[in-house]
Parts: sequence; C-alpha cells; structure tokens
Amino acid sequence: MNPALRKLVRKGAPGAAEVDNFVSNATFPLVDGTDVTFVYRGIGDAVYLRCWIAGLNTAQPLQRLEGTDLWAITIELPEKSRIEYKFEVVNGDQRELVLDPLNDVLAHDPFGANSVCQGYRYKRPVWTEQDDETRAGSLERIEVESKAFRERRDIQVYLPARFRKNRRYPLVVVHDGPDYLRFAALKTVLDNLIHRLEIPQMIVAMTQSPDRLTEYAGNDAHAKYLVNDVVPLMADKYPLIDEPHARGLMGASFGGVAALHAAWLHPGVFGRLLLQSGSFAFSDLGAHQRGPVFDPVVRFMNEFRKNPGLQAEKIYMCCGIYESLIYENRSLVPQLQAQGINIKFEEARDAHNWENWRDRLRNGLSWLFPGPVWMVYE
Repeated sequence: MNPALRKLVRKGAPGAAEVDNFVSNATFPLVDGTDVTFVYRGIGDAVYLRCWIAGLNTAQPLQRLEGTDLWAITIELPEKSRIEYKFEVVNGDQRELVLDPLNDVLAHDPFGANSVCQGYRYKRPVWTEQDDETRAGSLERIEVESKAFRERRDIQVYLPARFRKNRRYPLVVVHDGPDYLRFAALKTVLDNLIHRLEIPQMIVAMTQSPDRLTEYAGNDAHAKYLVNDVVPLMADKYPLIDEPHARGLMGASFGGVAALHAAWLHPGVFGRLLLQSGSFAFSDLGAHQRGPVFDPVVRFMNEFRKNPGLQAEKIYMCCGIYESLIYENRSLVPQLQAQGINIKFEEARDAHNWENWRDRLRNGLSWLFPGPVWMVYE
C-alpha cells in the first residue's frame, strides 16, 4: 500500500476532513516506483479495477479501507508503463463501469474514454503536444471515384506548412486517418517532426473505411482501392516523388493487416510500411481462437506465412507488451527479415490503444523517412 495511504488508515478511523485533505493533496493513481495504488472513493458493495493487460486478471477487487469510503488496490507495474483502466462499481444487482473520479488524465477512442495510469518514468512525448513555435500544416478534403468499390469516398489530405507546387514530396497513405487525427494527434506530430527536421516535408492521405473489419481483413478490393484509386489520384493532384522509397503505407490493428496485405498483393508500390499492433492472427495447427471476424485475417496470414515475398524495402513494426497480439507481431519479424527486408521492431509497455500508437510515431516515421537531422553520411 502507498505510504501516505497507509499512514492515513493507521490513525484508526480518519474523519471525513482527513480523508478530504488526503484526496485533495494526492495525485491518483498513487505511483511509488513500480508499485501503483489505485484508489476509488464512494459507496458500493464491491469495487473492481478493470485494466486491459493481456495475462493479468481483468477484474481485480479493491479493498475497503476500514472507517472510510476509500477503496484501494496496489499492483506492480514496470517503469515507463502506461495503461488504461476503469472501475467497476457493484451495488446490489447493478454493475457500472466508471472513469476514475480522482484522475483527470483520460484517453479517448472511437468507443469513448478510459482513465490513464502513467507509470513511473512514463512521460507523454513533448513532440505529441502543440508547440506554438511550430508552423502548422493544413488539411483538405478530396473525393476519390473508386472503381474498386464503385462509389465515391472522401480522403483527408495533410499538406506541410511550407507546401509548394513546384516541389516534390513523399506520400504516406494512412488507414483510419481521421482516428489517427482525433486520438493519436497525427497532425500535431507531423507538424512538430517536420518543424524539427526529423522527417522531410511530406503529403499524407488519410483514408477511412465504412466497413473496416471487412475491408481491412485481407480484402483484395481494398488493396486495389489503395493502389489503383488512391495512389493515382494523389499523384494526379499533388507533386509527389514517383518512387517506391518515397511512398509509405501505415495502419494500426486491422489497419496494419490491410497495409501488409496491400503491399504483399502489389509488391513494388509501397517501399515503406508502418505497422502498429497489427492483428496478424494465424493458425499453425487447428483453429484459431479469436472469433469469426478474424477468419479472413487468418486465411491471409496463413497464406502470407507460406509465401511472404518482398513487400517493401523497410518496415517499422511496433506492439504493446500488454497486448494479446504481441506473440503474433514478434513471430512476424524473423519471417520478414528472412526476405531481406530492413525491419525495425519496437515493443512498448502499453496495450492496444491509440496513445500507444501515438507515442511510437516519431520512431516509426523518422526511421522510414529520415529528415535532415537524422541523415548520417558514411
């Protein structure tokens, strides 16, 4: 238990004023090195910590601190960890998942929000935050007439602050682009990294699927959409460097599967891949255990593992150690290296979420597309 919390309860039955004073002067969760104490204040029959860490019991009971309305649990969390969590509060037959009322640090995703525990020595990277000295790029919308899907679709396009029509730029195509913008601060990251000369000025096409679990799961039509619809449209509208080494494709989760699949089905188009927590499920023996939505992914990955081929010159991969997908991502690395692909693989003490992917963008983008500050002449 946290020392300050232990001191409080050793007094016997602290009064409401003492509890109020303790709560108002503490930062929650209570972090003491690798010991992290989660505290909930309120009435209930039981309170559970719900955090999404593969291999850890997802519902751990908090203990009521005698004589108070405080509940607490201490877990060991390695340094530089970042996890998202909620409390499950039980009252009679009612169970409710709630954000931590004592913690203002939140992470958002398409499903809502979670409270965030920033473990010992974890700090949000400064390059993910707004910088008044950084010149901001711009976003514009264009429409693509998709032959692959026989419909029109919108794409958001990022243009660097110093964009000029008489220059040529690398192109990065991003799966779930609007989500990267909303939940992973992608525009802020691009602005900052370009300003700091860590990546070159680039143009970024941000796509979004209306049915991502189908289209991103090794879908041939989606791969054709990227290669035959999106890339030619971008080349027609913007001054691009027409070389594979200046053309990247990226995505997270199912978006990582879609990126790998498109590059595998159309080798030589994308010279750079950025794959974050790819849902690379496969089955060596028997059936997989991830549910029917993964069936097409498994079919693709099983075929891919038989014949990987040369999808790109350089691939950056990352995955959270606290994800159930860490095994699949680790196992893919030597297979890609065996094809002669230049691979950089990074593991983080985080889980399957947008801020994990946000925190890896600098390493991924600057390694695939190094700017002047990273240039090394041999």
